[in-house]
Amino acid sequence: MDRAPQTEMERRLMEQLREDKFAKKAPTQPERRGCYYTTIPASVKHKNISADELTLLNLDRTSLLETVLAKNYQGQEDLLLGELQFSFIAFMMGQSLEAFMQWKALVSLLLSCSEAPLHTRTQMFVKFIRVIYYQFKHGFQRTHDSRSSDDKGNSLFLDEAWFSRDIFLYRLSKDFLTVIFEAQVVDGDLLSWARKLKTLLETTFGWDLENNAANLIDEDDEFAPVVVEMDG
Repeated sequence: MDRAPQTEMERRLMEQLREDKFAKKAPTQPERRGCYYTTIPASVKHKNISADELTLLNLDRTSLLETVLAKNYQGQEDLLLGELQFSFIAFMMGQSLEAFMQWKALVSLLLSCSEAPLHTRTQMFVKFIRVIYYQFKHGFQRTHDSRSSDDKGNSLFLDEAWFSRDIFLYRLSKDFLTVIFEAQVVDGDLLSWARKLKTLLETTFGWDLENNAANLIDEDDEFAPVVVEMDG
């Protein structure tokens, strides 16, 4: 996966981490040390299938999730969720851009699944929503400054770009929650946690997740659906 920042928010985050605004600089080590993360493909790539089939595989990345679980986690869901939590902690506490990119890759993969949460991996997604709910609640909460006229306050760790609709989380969260809320049959725990997550995102980030105008697709959006056109 390409670890280079791809959005304005990520570029600002990289600058923020380089400025070392929140953490003391660690002493220089004689050799490079770091974390080794699982490679998460950004999209599904298959040969010998039709363009329509490839498009569908990228619209719902359940098959990619199954491949990643089988290849890298021995099919154990909790190992993937554990890496999700570790990368989040490394990002927030260690101010690591690499950790953020891994957290983003895992969250993006899971939020891009439609079949798995409703049918094949429901309990995994109950746990996933619960995990990111508390990550957002405690990691992205804003502090309230009595000197500020902004009722929402300012984030202790994050640039204000995190709370805009330009962040990758906005489109992915909106589409993911829509899949759950519009399903004819849905697990009760999954629905309950999805509602909690929606409320939290609306109050913490100030997003309107029911604004239909936000569904307009930006061609430059890296998380817009991957559509493959048929030749002639």
